[in-house]
This record gives sequence, C-alpha cells and structure tokens, in this order.
Amino acid sequence: MSKLNGLKDLVGSWQNLNSRVESLSEIKQLIEDENEEDLSKDLEKDIIELEKDIETLEIKTKLSGQHDKSNAIMSIHAGAGGTESCDWAQMLVRMYSRWAENKGFQFSTVDILDGDEAGIKSITFIIKGEYAYGLLQAETGVHRLVRISPFDANKRRHTSFASVDVIPEIDDDIEIIIEDKDIRIDTYRASGAGGQHVNTTDSAIRITHLPTNIVAQSQTERSQIKNRATAMKLLKARLYEYEQDKKRQSYEKHYDEKGAIGWGNQIRSYVFMPYQLVKDHRTEYETSQVEKVMDGDIDEFISQYLNWKLSRSV
Repeated sequence: MSKLNGLKDLVGSWQNLNSRVESLSEIKQLIEDENEEDLSKDLEKDIIELEKDIETLEIKTKLSGQHDKSNAIMSIHAGAGGTESCDWAQMLVRMYSRWAENKGFQFSTVDILDGDEAGIKSITFIIKGEYAYGLLQAETGVHRLVRISPFDANKRRHTSFASVDVIPEIDDDIEIIIEDKDIRIDTYRASGAGGQHVNTTDSAIRITHLPTNIVAQSQTERSQIKNRATAMKLLKARLYEYEQDKKRQSYEKHYDEKGAIGWGNQIRSYVFMPYQLVKDHRTEYETSQVEKVMDGDIDEFISQYLNWKLSRSV
C-alpha cells in the first residue's frame, strides 16, 4: 500500500503539472489575441512557480533507490584544522538545518560532542521528510572550507575540513537481527547544555556492535530508555548500510569513499577568501552565491549530483 500510494502521488503530481501547463498556455494565447497586458506579470510569476515544481518532480523521478524516500541520518565530524574545523562542522550543521527548514522537514539532534574552544567535534542528527535520504546522499564526503580565520589574530587564511556521512533511517519492518552477545551497552553522563536531570544522571547510551565495531549513541533524551531505543535504531540503520556496502563491490565502500578528512579527498570546496566560490568536484558544478549556499540553498548541487550519478550508472 505504501508503494501504491507513492506511485499515485507521483502520477497525481504529473497530472496536476500537465493541467497547469495547459491552463497557462491558454492564458498566454488570450494575452496575445486580446492584448491583455495586465495578465502578463501574473503569467510570468505562474510560469516561474511551475518551472520550480516541474524541477522538483524531475528530481523525484531520479530517486528510485530502495530507501530514497526514507528519513536521513546524518553524521558530521570535524577533521584536520583543530578549532577551525570544529567551527566549520557547526556551520555545516546550520546549512543542513536551514535546508531542512526550507523543505518543511524536521531536524532533531541525536548525539553531539562540542569542540574544546568553539564549534563541534562530531554530531549525529536525523532529518525527517519524504525523500530526505535520496536527496541528502549527495552530501556524503569531505567538505573543505577556505577563509580568513576568525580565530587568528593575524587574519591569515586557513583551510578546514569536515566529513559528512548520510545513511537512511530504515523501517522497523526490515528485520536486522542483533544478538545480545554481539553488543556492548555503556551508559555515561550526557555532556553539553541540558536540564539538571540530563547532566547529573547516566542517561546517555552507547551501543557497540562487537563483530563490526560499529558504534551508535544517543544522549539528547532525559530517559535512558528513550536514548537506548534511539541508539538501537541508529545501530540497525548502520548495520543495514554496512551489509549493503559489502554487496556493492563495483565501487568503493560507503565508509571508505570519503577517505581521510583532509587534503585530496574533498567532494566540495567552499571558498570565502580571496574570492567567493562553492564547487562540487564530482559534477564540476559551481556557484559564487556562497551566502545562499550556507543558508541552505543546496538544491542545485543535489540535482547536479543526481544527474552525475545517473550518467555513471548507464
């Protein structure tokens, strides 16, 4: 039923767009025949909106993977660059949270480790929304920043790195068997901002899958039970992706394709100084609208990545 409803939505969207095209064509003909110039501005506005909706549908047609419609579990880790990279990791979190907000998606933090001086060392969060994973899979890899450091009194240019990992939140009806003997569960005191109960009890949970050494943890809930449930869901998602990776022998594994979080492995560069440019090194797409990108306007990068991915699979 879920698959059927998805297909109905896709067909319904196409029918709606087709109807709007016909309606705007009639209005255009009316303007030309009756010289109704007052309608021209409204028509131009409607055409721009229609083009955006067509592009959105076109992107959805490229998302046919098994879990493309799933929510996305994202992890960001600061790399080479110390405090600079921790600050850069936090800037990326803001970018993705703004992107999610613009899409009407939900953003929730699962686990976070603050930087020593500023920013964050690592964070895991979930973005909930239709096709969240299918869209955000384009972001997996090392992201490089070049700017004048706000932490450098001499105002020198610094290069920072952070890695982004994206996996789908798998449905509960997909069976992932985890035996008790294969996991180790540790409790610890939550860190960072929070209520009195959060910071004074061992409510945070870390689960380690011993055969693969895959770790999942959660500390944002006050309840140890809720944190354990969240951590187990993350572990199942990571184990599922791990098993899928083992089947994809034709290209590098998901956890290896990012490489080291440093020079030579970046998928995208964000240059703030001496010029402004954001460039994706896989698709060669670039834009000078750095502020818009950092405010979450990454849809064109995602679209270009999906086209690039399709071209490689042909």
